[in-house]
Order: sequence, then C-alpha cells, then structure tokens
Amino acid sequence: MNHPSTHARGGYIGANSAFRHNGKTPEKTLEHHLVTATKTAGGIAIKLFCPGFDGMPDRLILLPGGRCGFVEVKQAGLKPRPLQLSRHRLLRRLGFQVFVLDNETQIEVIIREISTP
Repeated sequence: MNHPSTHARGGYIGANSAFRHNGKTPEKTLEHHLVTATKTAGGIAIKLFCPGFDGMPDRLILLPGGRCGFVEVKQAGLKPRPLQLSRHRLLRRLGFQVFVLDNETQIEVIIREISTP
C-alpha cells in the first residue's frame, strides 16, 4: 500500500505542489483545474460514476443556458481506451459534445465550445 503522500507510481505529492509524472500533468490535477474553471464560468462539473455502464467520460459539464458536454480527462500522451471511444461515439450520435482533455491549455477552449450554442 502506498503512503498517503506518494503517488501510485512512486512520485511524491507535496501538499501545495503541482506534481508531475514524467513532466506531464496528472489527470487528477487537470480534473481539478477543469472543475475550477467550470465554477468560474458559472457552471458545475459533475463526476460521473456509472455502475454497469463502464467507459463513460469522467465529467459532465453543466453551464448556464442549459449547455452541457462530457469531458474525458487523460494524462498528456495517453489515449482513451477502446470502450471509452465507443461511449464517446454513442454520446456524439445522441447529439452530445464529448471532449478529451489532456492539456491544461484546452480547458478554456472546451468551456467555450460547450457554452457556445
């Protein structure tokens, strides 16, 4: 079992540090920034747990004006698994926007895309 202050892959996570594994921002940090940016935009970022329906995106972003979109958060360089890609296609066929976030610079673009009618 890992010590609470260590990352599952062995790196140290300082209380106020932006931990990076191999120079890449981890998913958890990207997800935190997404949640913060969504709140700043007046919305909420719901963490999705879908028992019995694996592969759904990590977050459902709800913005003012009834705008919504799904966001899959990945560490830079990692791609969604085949089941996740299948769920993304399903959601898009149903008319929903689906984004894969793997870089902090994408957050504002994603929020803007979701909020634009």
